[in-house]
Amino acid sequence: MTIDTKDMLNSILASISRIDYIKPEEIPGIDLYMDQVTTFMESQLAASKRHTDDKILTKTMINNYAKNDLLPPPVKKKYTKEHLLMLTFIYYFKNILSISDIQVLLGPLTEKYFNHNGEMSLTDIYEEIMHLELKQIDPLTKDIVRKYKMACDSYENAEEENQDFLKKFAFICMLSFDVYLKKQVIEKLIDDMAEPKK
Repeated sequence: MTIDTKDMLNSILASISRIDYIKPEEIPGIDLYMDQVTTFMESQLAASKRHTDDKILTKTMINNYAKNDLLPPPVKKKYTKEHLLMLTFIYYFKNILSISDIQVLLGPLTEKYFNHNGEMSLTDIYEEIMHLELKQIDPLTKDIVRKYKMACDSYENAEEENQDFLKKFAFICMLSFDVYLKKQVIEKLIDDMAEPKK
């Protein structure tokens, strides 16, 4: 692939290395109104936007999440730290899962850990998930580089003016296949969770 593509890969890898998450201690210690929630989430997750004018969350989205039982309703129009943690999960899941799948996944989390004073809090669960995910950055980065090298070695016999496109296409297809397979696994796990226990 061309130098531009190598620059693109380096840019992707650099952005992966900067992946961060909303740390629970960064969430305000007071309950927030809707405008404050959208402003906070926008500032915290801005780096994950594809385009600068994309919206992280809107009032309509948040209201729809509450209507669809993805998010417990606010208390006196205010959202707690736990609401913000749930919104963070929803934000990431909505890119790959249907609303009904997210309901199945988050329903037990809400029932057992939202506003409960058990031995494990929603914050504990969130922190453990983020810890596990951050540990995946290095292996995922290595896998992306491996796929990139495989794509660079493909289509050597194609006409020279078509090679760059075909190599990029191969790279995108390999990354997409990986996402497709993982999505299949996720959906199977969610289907198993949704089935009534016998």
